[in-house]
Amino acid sequence: MTYPDSVSFLYSLGNEIKSVKLGLAPVRELMRELGNPQDRLRIVHVAGTNGKGSTCAMIEAGLRAAGHRTGLYTSPHLLEPTERIQINGVPVTSEQFRQAFETVHEGSERLETRGVIEHHPTYFETVTAMAFLLFDQEKVEFLVCETGLGGRLDATNIVKPELCVITPIDFDHEQYLGNTIEKIAGEKAGIIKPGVPVVCAPQRAEARAVIENAVRLCNARFIDTTDWNIADLEITSRGSRYTTTHGFRIVCPLAGEHQVENSLTAAVALAQLNTSPEGIARTVWPGRLEHLSEDPEIIADGAHNPAGARALAAYIDHFYANRPIWMIYATMRDKAIEEIASVLFARATHILVTAPESQRALRPESMREAFPDQEIEVAPDLAAALALARNNLPPYGVIFITGSLYLVGEARRLLRHTEED
Repeated sequence: MTYPDSVSFLYSLGNEIKSVKLGLAPVRELMRELGNPQDRLRIVHVAGTNGKGSTCAMIEAGLRAAGHRTGLYTSPHLLEPTERIQINGVPVTSEQFRQAFETVHEGSERLETRGVIEHHPTYFETVTAMAFLLFDQEKVEFLVCETGLGGRLDATNIVKPELCVITPIDFDHEQYLGNTIEKIAGEKAGIIKPGVPVVCAPQRAEARAVIENAVRLCNARFIDTTDWNIADLEITSRGSRYTTTHGFRIVCPLAGEHQVENSLTAAVALAQLNTSPEGIARTVWPGRLEHLSEDPEIIADGAHNPAGARALAAYIDHFYANRPIWMIYATMRDKAIEEIASVLFARATHILVTAPESQRALRPESMREAFPDQEIEVAPDLAAALALARNNLPPYGVIFITGSLYLVGEARRLLRHTEED
């Protein structure tokens, strides 16, 4: 089986969100069949609604800068699924991915034949098993592992972590996690294990109460990032820097005021691992307020839920309030579309809606119907939208591509190929 064959099979298992089967029994059986490689890893387990991916990336960068051999497991990917499984900051090769898939797939078929599991593991369960297998084979010293959906019943929650981290909790995936902050927080707090320290970012009061209760029940230690004060804060359109009252000078290369909070969470986590947080300066995290072009200025950001939209809006207000903004927007059907779009569209001089290459994508014409008072232009695809924006952008104008990580991934591929040509 080739690498494209393995990717095609994974996609045939169904969309990883819509086909999700929350529960740990199948993945436990699968990992037992594979020898439980996850039990041989030192793991930092990260859950939350917003900032968990960038927080993971910053923790991993700090550990790598300190000389550790690291693994990083995140989702979703932007261009290729190999991006989800990184070793020492580099995605695994297509050949490593293929070999891991074959091993996991064969193990899954054995379990199905014996009647141990009813169906082949899902997309996310399969890739999670592949990741644990590769990290063990590659002898990583620390794995920074991001949950996929929720936490309590997420496939990653079979791990025995050394440290748990919970980033800010907000509304997202309510159909799976619950329609209140308390219910969502309960699912996220499900990663907390007996005696394992928990680093907690600032939370809504109702989420914090749920997390603190889970910590007490597990006889764990609650580490509050708000106990760390910051001073000498400088924020630019490309990142931030500040000093903590614990004596560290943090340079965060990720743009956005919200990344100050995420970098502080990463710094506190690294301190718990007896590692200097100064390595955060080496973080690379594509697709989040990422500058893809300088002339014209094109910025891509996967603001796909209300909190992400508010963070992007704050960034625009801070750094681009007096410049013409052409916004290229697309979204999936299962998102809080009106809440997200109303926040973002208010910042745009001109709105272009389109759709990425996904069956879950919302038909762009629907956006125009949902916002009849807005002047919205429809483009059939991202290439057409970019051509329109570039050809009509006024002086000092900025193009923002946002609303969906699928769209951001397409933008990175499209603009990268354009630059190479």
